[in-house]
Amino acid sequence: MLLSRVPPFPRWLGLAGLLPQAACLLAVWSGVGEWRWTALAAAWAYAALIFSFLGGMWWGIAAARVNDGKGVPGWLWLAAVAPSLIALASFMPWVLGYPWPAPSLAVLTLLLLASPLVDARIGDLVPQWWLRMRLALSLGLGTITLLLAMAA
Repeated sequence: MLLSRVPPFPRWLGLAGLLPQAACLLAVWSGVGEWRWTALAAAWAYAALIFSFLGGMWWGIAAARVNDGKGVPGWLWLAAVAPSLIALASFMPWVLGYPWPAPSLAVLTLLLLASPLVDARIGDLVPQWWLRMRLALSLGLGTITLLLAMAA
């Protein structure tokens, strides 16, 4: 199993992090009209929040390694800042009255699915199990978010 080598605590907390998005998907699929818009908006917010969280993790990884002699590549600092700015930009269509949330959910889907590419480049700055966990969680959240974008 992809997550079998991930320590239990981060594995279970990581998997639990998929539950809010799964609940939004179930709410959209339930057919209850009053829940649809709220669930889609909450799904966008959760995807944007998690994408921003990833940037915060990358910043933390870089900051923790500044003085350990391994050095930190400059691109990692840029990658760490980009998610929160992109997440904010994905909210702008709604603010400006353009179609939302489907396009924004689609953008966040692509970025969530691509985010392990950053983790793969981090290399030895993280534990060996890190990329396995990130792949599984990004695939999970990205897939659920894609289903929500298609349902929007």
